[in-house]
Amino acid sequence: MINKLADSVAQALAGVKDGATVLIGGFGTAGIPGELIDGLIAQGARDLTVVNNNAGNADQGLAALLMAGQVRKIICSFPRQVDSYVFDDLYRSGKLELELVPQGNLAERLRAAGAGIGAFFCPTAYGTELAAGKETREINGKHYVLEYPIHGDVALVKAEKGDRWGNLTYRMSARNFGPVMATAAKTTIATVHEVVELGALDPEAIVTPGIYVTHVVKIDRTATQAGGFKKYA
Repeated sequence: MINKLADSVAQALAGVKDGATVLIGGFGTAGIPGELIDGLIAQGARDLTVVNNNAGNADQGLAALLMAGQVRKIICSFPRQVDSYVFDDLYRSGKLELELVPQGNLAERLRAAGAGIGAFFCPTAYGTELAAGKETREINGKHYVLEYPIHGDVALVKAEKGDRWGNLTYRMSARNFGPVMATAAKTTIATVHEVVELGALDPEAIVTPGIYVTHVVKIDRTATQAGGFKKYA
């Protein structure tokens, strides 16, 4: 019987190794899998490469993982916000490596990994410092930069509902990078607020099929002053 439900966050994260590339869903604070990030801090894997849209906010979630000294490199689109002081300090002191990737390129590089695409040409970043050292090509009179997929060892995503086969649905904008990251990783761990019986999810509404998911962990839904579900929502 296929049953991907994990008893705890710690159980789901037990296999994350030092040096892993970890894809973490979220757009700003929307859809950040905070419980999984906290669990990764407790698990202790180090020398990680983290892929996320940004580089953490204040001292919670991803910023807390950076502050714990477990991340060697971050690949993201928006490393600096008004409250990105943890990233700022680490980057300026040379303790954290940064690979800056335009947001569309980030999503497409992740999608390419899941789709088995070896590389693709994209016009974004042509003629800028972000294209330095990369292969370029003129196609039909337009200039392009060769970009490569981003493969993950582990993806951490926050979903809304799931079943024991690992089928997932998301809550509105909390979906963001979750679906493409789930396809791009060898192991995908998802938190859900509700576990439903097989067949309860409309097949037409399933965003991430269970074939891409390794572990599902149920978490509590907690209202916050921000109006979300928990301080990471």
